[in-house]
Amino acid sequence: MNPETSPGLTRSADPARTDPDRDREQDRYRAPALDKGLDILELLSEQPTGLTRGEIVKAMGRSPSEIYRMLERLVARDYVSRSSEGDRYALSLKLFVLAHRHPPVNRLAARAVPVMEAFAQAVEQSCHLGVYDRGNLTVVAQVSSPHKLGFSLRLGARVSLLDTGSGHVLLAYQDDRRRAEMLASHEALEGEVPMSEADLAAALAQVRVDGGWQGESQQTFGITDLSMPVLGPDGHAIAVLTCPFIRRIDRHPGPDIVQTRLRLAEAARALSIR
Repeated sequence: MNPETSPGLTRSADPARTDPDRDREQDRYRAPALDKGLDILELLSEQPTGLTRGEIVKAMGRSPSEIYRMLERLVARDYVSRSSEGDRYALSLKLFVLAHRHPPVNRLAARAVPVMEAFAQAVEQSCHLGVYDRGNLTVVAQVSSPHKLGFSLRLGARVSLLDTGSGHVLLAYQDDRRRAEMLASHEALEGEVPMSEADLAAALAQVRVDGGWQGESQQTFGITDLSMPVLGPDGHAIAVLTCPFIRRIDRHPGPDIVQTRLRLAEAARALSIR
């Protein structure tokens, strides 16, 4: 989870930082100066109007001198801007520019494909990765089954937010405000099956209990959709990994749906940002 700032600008504990095992594992990789710089950037990202040096010192719980030196370097490298009066600091647009040199979706898809290929090889099924896009989902990465039989969605296909496992998982792992924004932007796709608000709320609650989705496809007979969330550091879904599972009825001893679901969950966790 990203550290948050309370009204008094005191940063709350990050679970990842307070895990004793994680701390011991990472002790030998500490880079205190880098950590301080990143902490300042994360703090300023939560303050649209910026903060004074004194407010930053208070929020960080560090000495004024070390914060001053770090701020001066961040200003010199254009990651942080200083107000004309010289008393407030805010994020510049440099991080935005760097992020868009390689669009985030492209980076996610490039990172996902090797993981998806390993999954497909292990379970002999297809899989695809969907992200939110203009009120529905768009498939941004796709890997076909290595076996002679398989079912897959094409790259760039639009997937409904309301009547698919992918859509339900994406919605289930959002906060209330973001979920409402997504639903307000939704436009029904061709063939979409209507769903009441009560039924949708029940489905999303079940997804959160189960940690993902498993159910018959609402678009195609013979397909069981398995969907798992790819989570960002705040615990919200940034993408959904889905396997349209086909059950073999011949004598080929392929992995069953239980094994496939476990592998899919592992792949989604590997892609999640912690």
